[in-house]
Amino acid sequence: MQPARQVAYDVLRAVSESDAYANLILPPAIAEARLDPQDAALATELAYGTLRRRGTYDAIIAVAADRPADEIDSAVLDALRLATHQLLATRVASHAAVNESVNLVAAAKGRGASSFANAVLRRISRETPGEWERRIEDSARSDDERLALRSAHPVWVIRALRRALAAEGRVHELDDLLEADNASPEVTLVALPGLAEPGEPRRPYAPTAYGSPGGDPHRVIAASGGTVRVQDEGSQLVALAVAAAAPIREGERWLDLCAGPGGKTALLASIAREHDVALEANEVVPTRARLVRNALRAVPGDVIVHEEDGRSFGSTRPGAFDRILVDAPCTGLGALRRRPEARWRKTPTDVAELVPLQVELLDSALDALAPGGIVAYATCSPHLAETSGVVSEVLRGRTDITELDARAVLAGVTDSPIDLGDDGSGRVQLWPHRHGTDAMFLALLQRDSTDPRDASAEERD
Repeated sequence: MQPARQVAYDVLRAVSESDAYANLILPPAIAEARLDPQDAALATELAYGTLRRRGTYDAIIAVAADRPADEIDSAVLDALRLATHQLLATRVASHAAVNESVNLVAAAKGRGASSFANAVLRRISRETPGEWERRIEDSARSDDERLALRSAHPVWVIRALRRALAAEGRVHELDDLLEADNASPEVTLVALPGLAEPGEPRRPYAPTAYGSPGGDPHRVIAASGGTVRVQDEGSQLVALAVAAAAPIREGERWLDLCAGPGGKTALLASIAREHDVALEANEVVPTRARLVRNALRAVPGDVIVHEEDGRSFGSTRPGAFDRILVDAPCTGLGALRRRPEARWRKTPTDVAELVPLQVELLDSALDALAPGGIVAYATCSPHLAETSGVVSEVLRGRTDITELDARAVLAGVTDSPIDLGDDGSGRVQLWPHRHGTDAMFLALLQRDSTDPRDASAEERD
C-alpha cells in the first residue's frame, strides 16, 4: 500500500466517522507517516480533492453500484470516493487507483466487500470524466441540481452564493466562484507588524501578507519564533481595518470578543503594541482560549484572555472599549477552499441556529463600546443572513449607532486598488475568485460620541 494513499484514506475515515477537520488532522498524519515532500503533496491532493468533490463522486458511485451511496458501508464508500477521484481527476494510473483502493476495502471489511468495490471501480474506469459528467447531469431534476453535481456544491449553498453575488449585481460570477472553491488555495503568511517583515512574493492587498516561499511553511514559522504565521489575506485585512477605522489615540482599550483560535488577535496585539493600546481577548471555549494564548506568545506584552460567554460580556463591561472585533462563529461558507468537508456538513438549519447567536454577540459588543468607539463585525461567510441580515437586525434596535463606510476604510488599508462590490451599504464582501482570499465579510459600526444615555445621566447629576 502506498503510504500517501493510506494517509489520505485515514483522513477520509476520520472526517466521516469522527467529524474531524481535514486541515487539522492531515499535517500530523503526514508527519507521523514520515512522507517525503512528493508523497505529502499527493496525500494532500487525494484527501482534499476527494472531500471537495464528494457529492459528485457519490452520484457517480451510486450509478456504478446501482444503489444509493448512503446505503454503502462507510469504510467502503470512502475507499470508492478516493479511487473515483484518482480515476476521474488525477493522472494516477487506473490499475493503481483500483487495486490500491480494493486493498483498502479488503483490509477494512474483508474479501466480499473488496469484490464489490472492484466491480464498482471497474465500471467507473470504463467511462471518461466527461461521460460521467453528462450521465449524472442527465438525471438532475433542475438547473440548480445540475450545477450542484457539476460543481460539487450542495444546492442550498449554490443558491446562497448566488443571492450574495446578486446583491452586488454580479450574479454572472457564480461559475467563477464555484470553480475557485474547488481550487487548492495558495499558502499566505502574515508578518506581525513591528516584529517581522513580509517576505516575497508579496500579496496584493494586505501590507502584512506574503506568499509562502515554497516547501514547508512551518519551517519559516518556527524560524520566526511565531512572528510569522499562516493567515489568509482576507483575515488580515479585517484585523487591519479595525486599526484603520479611525486615528488611534494613545491609551485606547481594544477587545477581540470571539478570539479563537487567535490569528487576528495576534495581529491586533502587534498593532496595539506599536500604539500603546491595551488589548483584551475573549474566547468561551477553553481549548480555543488556549490556542489564543499560544498565538499571543510571540507578541511582547500582556493580553488578558477571558473565557466568558460573549453574549453577556458587554452587559458586565458597559462602555469599556474603544474598538471591538466580533469575528462571529458562522457556517464558514467563505472558506470552502480550505475546509473541503464543510460544504457537506453544513445545512440551512445551521444558518438558522447561528444567526440569533451572531445578533446577540454583536449587540453585546455594542453595549461594551465607549462613546465614539467602533465595532467591526466580521464573518467568514458570504451568506446574507449571516452578514447584512445580522447587521440590519441589530441596527433596527439601536438609535445610538452609525454605520461607517467599511469599503473606504479597507481601500485605505490595501497596497493595491481593490475591486469591491457595492450593494449601497458600505459593507465589504471579499471573494475567493475575485480577490484570492476567503469570502470574508466586514461591517463597521460606531457608537455616537455623545450617547443619549450618558446625557441623561449628566442631567440627573
